[in-house]
Amino acid sequence: MYGDSDIVRRILTEPGDTWAIVGLSSNQRRAAYGVAEVLQRHGKRIVPVHPKAETVHGEQGYASLAEIPFDVDVVDVFVNSDLAGAVADEAVAKGAKAVWFQLDVIDEAAYDRTRAAGLYMVMDKCPAIELPRLG
Repeated sequence: MYGDSDIVRRILTEPGDTWAIVGLSSNQRRAAYGVAEVLQRHGKRIVPVHPKAETVHGEQGYASLAEIPFDVDVVDVFVNSDLAGAVADEAVAKGAKAVWFQLDVIDEAAYDRTRAAGLYMVMDKCPAIELPRLG
């Protein structure tokens, strides 16, 4: 419902190759770390966004989306659902083309706002699972 296969395919193939990953740190046990690695292997530039602003997978991190000094195409969100709506709003303000809420990250109001702003949006899915399905 929140990202049919056509929208998933478009986000993974059309919007561009710069993915800001909100919640990505150097903690290798976190899902964001592995997903970022998969995205890199598929040719995406990853941009870590985390309060610590750590360098992850060789990419400079930033404390917030607003601090990134260049355009991002997709904002991939690894934060709790109660924080995700604010991140979606920041993605709209940043000029992203798409927002991707990871597995179990759901905020229907944020989904509606983001779609109304003209962005592609997916909720409750993982690009590392969806990429291999593209064939």
